[in-house]
Amino acid sequence: MAKVKSKWICQQCGYETAGYLGKCPECGSWGSLVEEVQFDQKMPNAAANEFINTEKPVLLKDIHIGEEVRISTNISEFDRILGGGFVQGSLILLAGDPGIGKSTITLQTCGQLCRAGKKVLYVSAEESASQLKLRAERLGINSENLYIYPQTNMENIKKQIEEISPDFVIIDSIQAIYSNNVASSAGSVSQIRECTNILMHIAKSKNITTIVIGHVTKDGNIAGPKVLEHMVDTVIYFEGDKYKTYRMLRSMKNRFGNTSEVGIFDMQTDGLHEITNPNELFLNERSQVAAPGSAIIVTNEGTRPLMVEIQALVGTTSYPSPRRVTNGVDISRLHQILAVLEKRVGLNFSKQDVYINVMGGIDVNEPSADLGIALAIATCARDVVVDPQTVIIGEIGLSGEVHPVNNIEKRLNEAAASGFKKAIIPFANKIPADFNKINIVKVKRLSDAIVACITSLES
Repeated sequence: MAKVKSKWICQQCGYETAGYLGKCPECGSWGSLVEEVQFDQKMPNAAANEFINTEKPVLLKDIHIGEEVRISTNISEFDRILGGGFVQGSLILLAGDPGIGKSTITLQTCGQLCRAGKKVLYVSAEESASQLKLRAERLGINSENLYIYPQTNMENIKKQIEEISPDFVIIDSIQAIYSNNVASSAGSVSQIRECTNILMHIAKSKNITTIVIGHVTKDGNIAGPKVLEHMVDTVIYFEGDKYKTYRMLRSMKNRFGNTSEVGIFDMQTDGLHEITNPNELFLNERSQVAAPGSAIIVTNEGTRPLMVEIQALVGTTSYPSPRRVTNGVDISRLHQILAVLEKRVGLNFSKQDVYINVMGGIDVNEPSADLGIALAIATCARDVVVDPQTVIIGEIGLSGEVHPVNNIEKRLNEAAASGFKKAIIPFANKIPADFNKINIVKVKRLSDAIVACITSLES
């Protein structure tokens, strides 16, 4: 009889220990160690030798580099973040909050692939076949090349992949799949690692493109250890505001293309629709009446410039300690900008609450938004209005200087195409002499930018 052993494994980072610990010494998380039972037995020889690589070392000069065959999804926003389409034999992780639309975008992609003549196996570990059929009818998907397989056992899934020999495999979701080779329950670190490892070997050995759907924790991280992200070729996050209809696909890792790309969709009753002009979406939410504390910035999401509105509200506090609240902006970034405004401009916020909101629910993490945030706060504090036809671009240093940003010409072209007449940019940014699409005002310091936006309104 096999000897039963147990060990405690951190569900956040995969750290292993023989006994229980309240705090993981590796990642510092509390209460994340779970006991998992292990059997001291060897795998059968057939299973142990199945994925052994028998290739021999090859000289670098003798390696032939062939072009990876890409398969388009026929969804331009999805192709954008993939770098032009799926690479055959790649392993892709699609993660997002529950109900955000992961299964919807995946099922729509399956429909497009089947129309192109590809054979797809959709493994549903959380929904029955009839439930998937209802969603497919709502999305208008009815293909003879789409196989639906409600299953949670990895060995059975592997057997069906060998029998059907599909071009694409969808696993929805990896947290519900378990392998007989691991004694712990589905969703544990050991099970996720083992099942993903099997899928990786299948994808590489049989040249089958595999999409693995994963859930995220309340902190926004993929449930399971970080090793899951290292095992796959591409990591895509599906984001969105639950109070709005738009969704964003964000590429965080891509071995075959650019990272940090973003695809934007609109969630409707009949599925996800592409948004080819996201600036129109975000600027439509902008109020037509100019008000203090509003500024338009141009931020980069991958290779795409996005124009969003920054709103600030400054008011007298009734608490001993003033409040600092942000939505879409890092709170530490706001504290730094407020310190610069107090020290270099002379504004006093020690008895005032400050609220910052990014319209549209998008998160702005780029330093080029600093100048727009600062001007929104300063104009609200002095009850003046930023010219609604002006865009603001620039990073602020601790001494109050305005630092240059990258891709400035692309940002200005996007602002001009959206109908803006003026741009306040850093002095150090170089602009072609013949660039006349938009009126440019260059500033060296934060105080110069405040004067420029107020003068623009008066003129």
